[in-house]
Amino acid sequence: MIFCIHGPHPLLEEEKIGRLTVTGLTELPEPVMQPLSVTSFQEEEEAPPLMENEVHQVRDPEEDLLCIAKTFTYLRESGWYWGSLTAGEAKQHLQKMPEGTFLVRDSTHPSYLFTLSVKTNRGPTNVRIEYADSKFRLDSNCLSKPRILAFPDVVSLIQHYVTSCTADGKNDTPYPSPASLLPSHKDMVPSTATMAAVHLKLIQPFVRKNSAPSLQHLCRLTINKLTAEVDQLPLPKRIGDYLRQYPFQL
Repeated sequence: MIFCIHGPHPLLEEEKIGRLTVTGLTELPEPVMQPLSVTSFQEEEEAPPLMENEVHQVRDPEEDLLCIAKTFTYLRESGWYWGSLTAGEAKQHLQKMPEGTFLVRDSTHPSYLFTLSVKTNRGPTNVRIEYADSKFRLDSNCLSKPRILAFPDVVSLIQHYVTSCTADGKNDTPYPSPASLLPSHKDMVPSTATMAAVHLKLIQPFVRKNSAPSLQHLCRLTINKLTAEVDQLPLPKRIGDYLRQYPFQL
């Protein structure tokens, strides 16, 4: 970039001129430059500082895959996972069952994996099970959501609330009970469509007839109810591995 500075002798267009010296001799022609028109150049503005971007945690899809696969394995072992059961079919199964009887089935809503169907004092109802950040929790209204606990798998979630509901009439754990949960809208049974909130009481799982637990599984449940320190038991490795495959009481 060339800047023109005003002075007593502006630059002239290139031409041959003779300059007389004090001795009268003519100097050699000297090329000179024509004045450049003054153009207004807009100075390049300094780029504004980059805003600090929010750091978003990048999740590993494999982690979600392993978490969901583990949950499916536990549910199939439980005997009370009914797979692709509809809300109407769940109502038929639970209608004549005592209050607190429950089962887990596939959700009919595309944004959810599972639904908890349970017999309440108002009849069978359904509550979706949310999945986010490798954790499962019961779907609820906005006010109750911050108080709802999250668990690494569905069986742990169900076992927590079963334990809470059967703790001699009071909750011995510091966790909230699944009260004031809204039934799932799409999975909702018509008879419960007008309920504003449902107090869930989970007592007994409803086992599928074709998924009757084996004697080994019943023994495993009994051992799990008696102790959580399976590794401390003097058992053969094969039996210990079998117990660890399903570390629950339901």
